[in-house]
Amino acid sequence: MLGWALTFLVVALIAAALGFSGIAGAASSIAQVLFFIFVVLFIVAMVARAVRGQPPV
Repeated sequence: MLGWALTFLVVALIAAALGFSGIAGAASSIAQVLFFIFVVLFIVAMVARAVRGQPPV
């Protein structure tokens, strides 16, 4: 999922550089949403691992 967020970030940066403001805005919004979903899932996975008693790697 982090890969998708980075892909949309790159698309947004390229679109912004070329002057496509609508596409850049949409791609950056998608990148932000995917990044925050990734962060939340990462935190949930770390908490679940800690609850099971396994130390973080």
